[in-house]
Amino acid sequence: MTQGAYASVNGIDLYYEILGADRPGPPLIMLHGGVYTFHLSFDSVLPALTAERKVIGVELQGHGHTADGDRPFSIRQCAEDVIALLDQLGIDQADFFGYSLGGLVSTEVAVLAPGRVGRLVLAAAHFKPTRTVAYYPEITELDLESPRMPTAEEGAAMQRAYEEAAPHPENFYPFVAKAQAAVHDFEAWTDEELAGLTMPVLIIIGDTDFVRLEHAVEMKQLLPNAQLAILPGTKHLQVIRPDLVLPMVSAFLRQ
Repeated sequence: MTQGAYASVNGIDLYYEILGADRPGPPLIMLHGGVYTFHLSFDSVLPALTAERKVIGVELQGHGHTADGDRPFSIRQCAEDVIALLDQLGIDQADFFGYSLGGLVSTEVAVLAPGRVGRLVLAAAHFKPTRTVAYYPEITELDLESPRMPTAEEGAAMQRAYEEAAPHPENFYPFVAKAQAAVHDFEAWTDEELAGLTMPVLIIIGDTDFVRLEHAVEMKQLLPNAQLAILPGTKHLQVIRPDLVLPMVSAFLRQ
């Protein structure tokens, strides 16, 4: 059963869905990729996860069913919105599964309110702005010939999902620029902040990801209780692949 609703938080109406509401244990908060929707990011793994867990899928400011508006868009603001949603839903602690942008927001939630995060899955995420050392240079330079870049079909699927859900579908390209700026230029977490995240963390990236492999290794070394999985033959937009991700995420969340 799916229950979609809006929560008034910090001046916006934040859309979320609850799936597997009758499942026991702590809920799993799932946060999508940049300019993706909840379902476009996670549909391939939702049936298996919701069979075991109560899942709450959130669509961040300007994504999916959640309108953008005049408010600035930032990783910090999105994290504060998610924490406010937890407060409204009466959730003291949850596990988190964040993909790309959703991984950044999940990390910020853990930094701001570490007691609210039980276990943390970060897929295709990073911890420094992409204009510095997090991404390979062809990504920030928009080299469309790079095998790491989205295909035309992947780009079309992203735009189609946005237009089907967004309150203002004509804003796709302006919001892409707005979201990219936030991901490229956010304030990096310090080594001390990352070292303070003592909850179990599973980092997942593709071997052909936007994220540099050495950057993911550095993140793993800075987090005191982290595991790192590198998926073979996998690009950034392919990381949420059920054949490899589901077994490791399910096992990690059950521990």
